[in-house]
Formats: sequence, C-alpha cells, structure tokens
Amino acid sequence: MADQIPVTVARGDGIGPEIMQATLAILEAARVNLVYEFIDIGEKVYREGHTSGIRPDAWESLRRTGVFLKAPITTPQGGGVKSLNVTIRKTLGLYANIRPCQAYDPFIATKHPHIDVVIIRENEEDLYAGIEHRQTDEVYQCLKLISRPGSERIIRYAFEYTRRRGLKKLTCFTKDNIMKLTDGLFHQVFDEIAREYPDIQTEHMIVDIGMARMADKPEQFEVVVVPNLYGDIISDIAAEISGSVGMAGSANVGDHGAMFEAIHGSAPDIAGKGIANPSGLLLAAVKMLAHVGLGESATLIHNAWLKTIEDGLHTGDVFEIGRSRKKVTTDEFAAAVCERLGESPRILRPATYVEGPMPKIAYQRQPSTKKELVGVDIFLDWKDGDPEQLGRKLNSITPSNVRLDMITNRGVKVWPGGFPETFCTDHWRCRFFPANNGLFKHTDILFLLSSLAEQGYDFIKTEHLYRFDGEAGYSLGQGQ
Repeated sequence: MADQIPVTVARGDGIGPEIMQATLAILEAARVNLVYEFIDIGEKVYREGHTSGIRPDAWESLRRTGVFLKAPITTPQGGGVKSLNVTIRKTLGLYANIRPCQAYDPFIATKHPHIDVVIIRENEEDLYAGIEHRQTDEVYQCLKLISRPGSERIIRYAFEYTRRRGLKKLTCFTKDNIMKLTDGLFHQVFDEIAREYPDIQTEHMIVDIGMARMADKPEQFEVVVVPNLYGDIISDIAAEISGSVGMAGSANVGDHGAMFEAIHGSAPDIAGKGIANPSGLLLAAVKMLAHVGLGESATLIHNAWLKTIEDGLHTGDVFEIGRSRKKVTTDEFAAAVCERLGESPRILRPATYVEGPMPKIAYQRQPSTKKELVGVDIFLDWKDGDPEQLGRKLNSITPSNVRLDMITNRGVKVWPGGFPETFCTDHWRCRFFPANNGLFKHTDILFLLSSLAEQGYDFIKTEHLYRFDGEAGYSLGQGQ
C-alpha cells in the first residue's frame, strides 16, 4: 500500500464538528489513503487571545501537510479580530478559489435545472486586502488593491481549468466602466491571456448585469473568473439558485498548498441538533481527494453521494414533500452515502475526476516602465464645509512653484466650479500639480505639506500622482 497522504483537519465551530464527523466517516468507509493531523482553530482560539484565530502549532501542521480540510468556524464580532479564512488564504498564497455550482434537478428544488457553472475567484487581493482606516469623524476608507501578478495568476488558472476539464467558455466580470484602473487592469489581463487560448470562447461583462444574468439565465455560463469581492457574492448567488448554499463546497488553491471547505457558515442556531447537511464539506473533501491524486476515491464518493440524492434521502434544508422520500439526520445521511459506495446515479450525470493538482502558474514580471512624479493628492480633515473658501485659503498659502488643480469630496469635483447641491463631508482631496506642468520632486511635496502644517491644516493622507511611460496612473475626479 502506498504511503498515507497527510492532511490537516479542523473540526470548526457550530455545526462544524457534526458535519466533519459525517464527512470523515464517509472517507473512512471509502478507505481513502489519508492520515489526519487535527488542529484547533476558530472561536475557542480567538477567545484565548489569538486575534488571527489560529495558533503557531497549527501553522506548522498546515505548512507541513500542504492540504487542509476545514469545517466552518465562528469569527467573533468586533474586537479587531481578522477573518481566519482570509488570513489562511493570504498567508499560504491560496490565490484561487474554485466553487462549482450545479443543479440536481428533479431531486433538489431549483428554478434553474440546467445550471452547471464554476466560479473561479481571485482570493488574495481587492478589498479583501483588509486595509482600512478611519480618516475623519465622518469618513472611513478601504483600499482596493489589484495587481498584475495577482490578475495574471488567477486568470491563467481559469483558462487552464477550463481547458483541462474540456469546457469551452470562460466569462470575466469586472466593473471597469467605473473603476477604470483597478478593474480595468483585470479586464486588460483577461483580454491579453485570452489570445493564448484560441480554443476557448471568451466574453466580458460588467459585473452588475453579469450577476443579473447569473440569477436569471445561469445556463449561459460555464466558467466565470472574477476579482475577489464579486466572486464572493456571485458564488453564493450561483450556489443558492442551484439548490442550496448548504450543498456547495469550495477549494482554495495555491502553489504551496490547498484548503477545502464548505462555503456556508457555522450556523450556531442549529448546532448540536443533528440536522445539518454535510454535503458542502463532503464535496469539498471530494475535491481534496482529486487534488492529492486520489481521483478514483473522489469519483467513488461523489457518485455515492449523487445516488443518495437521487434516492430522495435528504436533510431538512433541502427536504421537500413530493420530491424527497425521507428526511434524514446528519449521521443518517452519511450512513446512506456509505451504503451506496460503488453505485452510480441513474439520472444525474455521474462524476469523474481529473487526478492531481493543477500545474503551477508561472508569472513573468513585466519590464519596468518610465515612472514620473507629476503631482500629489493631499487629503484634508476640514470641517468648515465650504469648498470655495477652502480653495481660496489653499491658493493663498500654496508655494509659487505649485498650483492647486482641483478639490473633490467623495470623488466629486467641488472646486473650481462646483455645484451648491453637492453634499460634502469633512474629507477633502486636494490635487496639486507643478505650476509649470513639469515634474515634482519628493522635496516639493514635503515643502507643500510643511506649508499646510504651518497653517494648521490636518492632512491625513497623500497619494502621489505618477505617469507610467507617459500614461496617467491616476483617475480624474468626477465632473473633471
């Protein structure tokens, strides 16, 4: 017998221990060639004072095995704690989140019996970088970070995933009609890489209409690749309209490891009642088996699960009179899957798995550009509320080699030529350029900031304005 493959396992919080017990019972019945290292994470660890929700010894196990089967956890509200899922994904470089969403009509109720879509979500960047600040009494900010390496890796992964599974169509969602630099980069990279895959049909949609189409006509999609936040939202939409979020599992994959989990939460309101649906975690475990090269075991278990669904043995979340045959508990459902190992569905499409992890996605760093400092945005906490007054005051103290170009409030230009109807907060962006339209030095900005400080202005943030190979690397203010 081949050496057993080590896997790190966390039982989680809420319903986590129950659905993990059911999942491991099925893996044991299928005689999978795994050995488990159990770790504690989540609510208990948070309460011990570990704000990340994980102890150092648990990190050692995760790095040693490189494979993590994780039940849902409870993240305490407030108190500065960080999402454990985000922490693990980012720390271990699990940049690709894969969430298949499939209908099981006519056995599980759905308005979309033909949905069979895979959402591939960038997993490390975007607003989920978690870089937030309170800057004034009235305004908070969250930084949206999109990088070329992050975009290239997830988009190329999506193309490879589509081709490897014999699928034909890949769709990209962004909001680059508004966020022209960040989402614009993601769309640009998608178009660049698409040229390398002429066998795959591609399309791009603005995310709002894309999500509307997903909710209305999901059968038009096969694989969708999206930045982090949109992917989180749309994968839940796709899972819910396919039948139930409780039946969806996901994989989080990187070059040095992978984490497999259900997409739902810990549901503490039903914990301990024995009624939770273990399907999401089980299907995540099935993906884990394929990832570690146990494709035959993955196929065996998934088909037994499909046969159980076909036979109408359903937990309460998907049970429906006239469609289901029997409402079963968590353990009864697991036992039913175990009894059907070796069987295949008669009506639903049988599962087959490609064994082994996806190939590593290489990133070729781009040549450096010519980067020129051409201006600065200085953000002020200023409470008087009259942009005309602020413009006059700033002009009166601005050094002679600098000109005040505009003032915006929440992105809308309010000086010069603003409208009195525009509501203003206490958070002002003041854009300065060299008076001669040349280049800035860092010392020019320091002198400008010193002038503002001497006059009592509270500058809370600066953003340098650059040109890259002659192209502006900053957005215009609305109304400019």
